[in-house]
This record gives sequence, structure tokens and C-alpha cells, in this order.
Amino acid sequence: MTIINDLFKIIMNSAEGAFLQVGVFVGAVLLIFGYINYKKNGKLIESIEKSKKVQPIIGALLGLSPGCGGAILVMPLYIKGTISFGTVIAALISTMGDAAFVLITVMPVKYLWISALSFIVAIITGYIVDYFNLGNKLIKRKPMKSKEQLKQIHEKLKHIPTEFELSFKDKSMSQEFKNHIGHEEGDEIDIALHHNNKLSGSSFGYRFTHGIGYKIFWSTVTMGLLLGVLLLFQIDVNSQIGIPYLGSIIGISGTLFSIGYMILSKKFLQDDTHQEEESKLLSLKETLIHNAIETAFVTTWVFAAYVIYEFGVYFVGGELAIENWLTVTGVIAVLIGAIVGLIPGCGPQIIIVTLFLKGMIPFAALLANAISQDGDALFPLIAMDKKVSLWATIITTIPAIIVGLIFYFVFESFI
Repeated sequence: MTIINDLFKIIMNSAEGAFLQVGVFVGAVLLIFGYINYKKNGKLIESIEKSKKVQPIIGALLGLSPGCGGAILVMPLYIKGTISFGTVIAALISTMGDAAFVLITVMPVKYLWISALSFIVAIITGYIVDYFNLGNKLIKRKPMKSKEQLKQIHEKLKHIPTEFELSFKDKSMSQEFKNHIGHEEGDEIDIALHHNNKLSGSSFGYRFTHGIGYKIFWSTVTMGLLLGVLLLFQIDVNSQIGIPYLGSIIGISGTLFSIGYMILSKKFLQDDTHQEEESKLLSLKETLIHNAIETAFVTTWVFAAYVIYEFGVYFVGGELAIENWLTVTGVIAVLIGAIVGLIPGCGPQIIIVTLFLKGMIPFAALLANAISQDGDALFPLIAMDKKVSLWATIITTIPAIIVGLIFYFVFESFI
């Protein structure tokens, strides 16, 4: 029974810490960047198609924005034929996905290091890929369908309402919300990405997350953020603010709510789709809704990482044993970081960042993972062209391993 009690205590403490130490700050940062992206309204996406010579640089900039939104919106442009394959690679290398939010809130200086290094590697690799014309050499592009063929296909598809349409009771208003970023209604991108989702305005999950759910969530985050700030000032939020165990109540409730919220929104490895990114750029309400889902997603995966770490410490004999393990497995950790980056989605990458924050892996392993991982941006490519997505993720892993090993052997002690 002692072991069971110990493990239960670890889970509860991890739930409290995941929400109050990380989740609430991620939510605050997400709101800030979400509003900036909403105001920006896809302007970089419009400019990238017109700037052929600097496309890899703009692609790297879009990928560099925290979260996956910028990189997600870049992917269809390659299928459309308006950007180079090197631009795709640059965006994928520079993106750190939702893991960026965790690093920003806990170790902002390390985040700047990772961002700067990834940005440089992204631009160099992107231009190398374009210089050697690897896009055409490795990938035999499918011929684009004619407008008439697309029209016939589009007419046969069942119309799936956008989130904008589901948000408006007056359906006559919905036409103006059929806007897209970087493509048009009825083109190949629309057919591939916007007609195969399972969005249902009548499901309980949709009605809750798009109704009262996101309001409850942000209210909980606000309360948690106040407690999180007090924790930064070394104030015990369970005994020093007048309400016993308030930190545990809010922290554990916040994590449990996040897990339930993530399940209701059907987000597990992937937390953002192309359609959702468009909706966030075109609607402030959708920004609030999807940023709540994203915060819940990040909090859940941070909680999972906390439990993995604490269980590891418990079963291997303390943090000293973890440190000893780290010194022995440093090079392997770098390779693991790059390999985990091959997995589409942001969940496993959040675990890698959290383990770094806990001191279980070296900076070089985090860097290798940041360069290798494609976050949610790979999913649009998979949906549109599986061969393109396969080569893209392979190519981004090569500089990840090279740069990661160089930093481990040469610069690790300086970071």
C-alpha cells in the first residue's frame, strides 16, 4: 500500500505542478501570440508567394512563430506550386510546435537559443535543398487537375460546414466566412484538407468546447495564473493565502479539466488542423476557443512528462541516479531527440522539452529534437501528398542529428 500511496501522491503533485507551473503561463502566452496572429491575418502567407528568392527565409520566419500555425499554413502552398521544397523544409526545421510555449514560459533564454540556432539551420538547409533541386529529384509531383475536374469533384463532395458557419445562426451570413488563407474554395487544397474532417456542430464535444467550455477553461486559467505568479515569489499557495490547499484544488482541477477538454476536442498527438489555423486568423472568437484547446493539450502532455520523470526518480533511486544516467547516455539522448522528432504532432515533443527542463536530457538533445520535429505542420502534407511528407521529415532529421552531435561534443558545456 505504501507504493500505491506514493505513486498516487506523485500523480497528484504532478497534476498540480503541470497546471500551476506551466499550463497557466502557456495559456497566457498563447493568448498573446494568438491575438498577434489574428491581427496579422496571414499577411506573411500572402507575401511568401511573391518573394521567390527569399522564400526559405520567410518560410523559416513563419515556422519560427511559437506553435504550429505558421508552418501549417505554408505546407499547402508547395502542393499549390507557389513555393519551393526548400521553403517547406525551412519552415519545418524552424518550427518547434507547441513545445515552444513550454520553453518560453520556463526557460525563455534557452528558447531564444533554440530559436536562433533552428532559424539559421532552417535557412541554410532550405537553400541547399533548393540549390540542388532536391524537390524535383526526389519527388515526382502529381499533375495538377484542371479547374473543370476540380469543379466536378467538389460538386460531388458533401459540404462540411466551416466553424464560422456553425457559429452563425443566420446561415445567409456564412458565405463571407468561406475565406481561405493561401488557397480558394474548391481547389485541390480545399478538397484535401477541408472535406475530410469530422467536425460536427451537433456533437457534445463541439458544443461544449465552443460554448461554455472555453469560458470555464479561461476562468480556471485566470485563477491558476494568479496562484502561479505567487509561486514565482516563493509563496506557498496551499497554506499562506488564507484558503487551505487552494493551490492543490485549482492545480489538480485544472489538469483534470485539461485532460477532459483535450478528449472532448479529440486532440491527442495533433492539436491543430489547417482549417482551425485559418479560423483563428479570421475570427477572434475562434482564436479564444482553439487557444483554450491548445493550452489544455499542452498541459496534458506536460502532466504526462512530469509523471514519467517523477516515476523515474522514484523507481531508479533519486535524482542523483538520473544525473548519472544522463552522463552515460548523452549521445544516445541526442539521437533519441532527433528520432522522436520524426513523430508527427506536438505531444511527444512536449515530453522532450519537459524532460530537458527536469535535467534528464542535455541541451543538444533538445536542439536535435527542435530541428527534427515538424509538429502539426506535417499532417497537411500527409493528407495532400504522403511521398512529399516522407521526404520532408527525413530531410529535416539529417541536420538535426549533425547539429545535435556537434553541439553535444563541442558546445554543450557553454550552453
